[in-house]
Amino acid sequence: MVSPAASLRSFSDYFMKKRLLLPFLCFGFCPWVVAQSVNRPNVILIMTDDQGYGELSCHGNPLLHTPHLDALHARSRRLTDYHAAPMCTPTRGQLLTGVDAARNGAVNVSSGRALLNPRFPTMGEVFAQNGYQTALFGKWHLGDNYPYRPQDRGFGETLWFPSSHVGSVPDYWGNDYFDDTYLHNGTRQAVSGYCTDVFFGRAMAWMARQRGRPFFTYLPLNAPHGPLHAPEADLAAMRAVFDTSRLVKTLPADLRTPLLTYLAMIRNIDTNVGKLVEFLRTNGLLDNTILLFTTDNGSTYGNQYYPAGMRGKKTELWEGGHRVPFFVSWPKGLGNQPADLGGLAQAQDVLPTLIDLCSLKGVPAGTHFDGRSLAPALRGKAPIDPNRTLVINYSRMPNALDFPSPASPSLMRREGAAVLWKRWRLLEGTQLYDLATDPMQQTNVLDKHPEVAARLTRHLDAWWDEVRESANRALPVPIGSDRANPTLLSACEWVDVFVDQQSQIVRGIRKNSYWNLTVDQPGRYTFELRRWPAELNLGLAQAEQGQTALPIAKARLFIANQEQTIALPDDAKAATFEVSLPKGPAILQTWFLDENSNPLGGAYYVYVTRK
Repeated sequence: MVSPAASLRSFSDYFMKKRLLLPFLCFGFCPWVVAQSVNRPNVILIMTDDQGYGELSCHGNPLLHTPHLDALHARSRRLTDYHAAPMCTPTRGQLLTGVDAARNGAVNVSSGRALLNPRFPTMGEVFAQNGYQTALFGKWHLGDNYPYRPQDRGFGETLWFPSSHVGSVPDYWGNDYFDDTYLHNGTRQAVSGYCTDVFFGRAMAWMARQRGRPFFTYLPLNAPHGPLHAPEADLAAMRAVFDTSRLVKTLPADLRTPLLTYLAMIRNIDTNVGKLVEFLRTNGLLDNTILLFTTDNGSTYGNQYYPAGMRGKKTELWEGGHRVPFFVSWPKGLGNQPADLGGLAQAQDVLPTLIDLCSLKGVPAGTHFDGRSLAPALRGKAPIDPNRTLVINYSRMPNALDFPSPASPSLMRREGAAVLWKRWRLLEGTQLYDLATDPMQQTNVLDKHPEVAARLTRHLDAWWDEVRESANRALPVPIGSDRANPTLLSACEWVDVFVDQQSQIVRGIRKNSYWNLTVDQPGRYTFELRRWPAELNLGLAQAEQGQTALPIAKARLFIANQEQTIALPDDAKAATFEVSLPKGPAILQTWFLDENSNPLGGAYYVYVTRK
């Protein structure tokens, strides 16, 4: 296990030396060449959350009708062997940087390992530095605090929510997909409407304001990720299908309701894609807009009703956990001839591909992409390398642990990988499958093809030798920066412990871990420890109907080798500590205690202010 101290030392040096106010100027990057052309294409990248390969009617789904996505698919170049990670954060980091998750830091959905290293330029930064207007609407999930937020990473217009999903710990309390409060350009803003409708609507309004300026619009939707909520019109349409479906009658009763809502959420996405295409057509933008559609990992429910000829689901190394849809339309640049393109492709290919398609200049000198440009294949000039080998790996969820441990699955491990080559799939070093004869991965042929297993193992070993030093480096969150003061720390950033559901806060789950921090400026700091977020205005020991009260009587704080414990009045809403801190790395841990000093878990929310 990489020690907290080592993790801090290795990355805090970067923060200590680089101020990150102008990240591209701080790393010896070459000057950006901003050569603007009136013919430069617009780019819209749509990525849905937890929608599998089979959740499109053009892919044979027996329950879901997606006419607008089908129409886009029908006029697109389609990657038929495209792979994400089996979990969303690793996919998002790879997509935006072209760099493997094991290098870029974003290896897990929480547990202090969902932060995207600022040293790697993002898609937003690359487009912005080439004169594009940039915007993000939806789910970010690569860091909630400076310098990890989308507005810090090249996106000029942002409407998003923190962490993994609507209803995660740092999300505005009580968001439920309808009439929620999101972060608009760094400030909380209440919006009206269903989340997917809001994100598409705000995106189209923003694009309409660009008036001929080229734009890059990133639409990473949170649907159909849970919690499962959909507009009534979409629910009614799916009920009509379910009421007459013979397939539905064969499904377990406890699957039918969540599946209906899940598919209704995708139906709503499809409707919004249709509105987007019509917007582009009406405004004369369709021909010169690169429109990409993909998803972030395998299906949540697909393996239980329609596996699309694959085994597995989200979080799994089976093919259904990571092979996802990917298709791109650009009438002016790629023509109107649709095509299926075989050959292995991966999320980190998207940025180098867009750089080539859009003729972007001034990519920082020394930038290394793990991905490859697929532009020649998309243009019909060359096939995707038929001999390419890919590694799929990510860190697992530490649900069973209440404290950091060398056994935590949130550490990425070499043996937790899938290696892909042609028709072969090596899983965790112990299972080999031949998709040509066994697409459902039922028969392990490791003993029959040792030469294939040996080849893939050598590739895995070489990959691990390259990434092992960075794969488990927990990146620090700065406090006290002029760019973000105060800072909200939440339990979703506890290292190697999973607490990222508001439902866990409601239950008063008794877990604890530490935050990996770096103090940006020396000075006097206030730490305000809360069980409930500030917007609820509830006492530490208070609980509303249906919630679990905790008998909090004391609080304890440890940071930078300083420790304080205070007693709290019965009506306290927060435990407030004041500490002098030097600049540099720091580990923060908090405790709530009962009147006998028994631990009740850590503070789920800590508001940090440099005075």
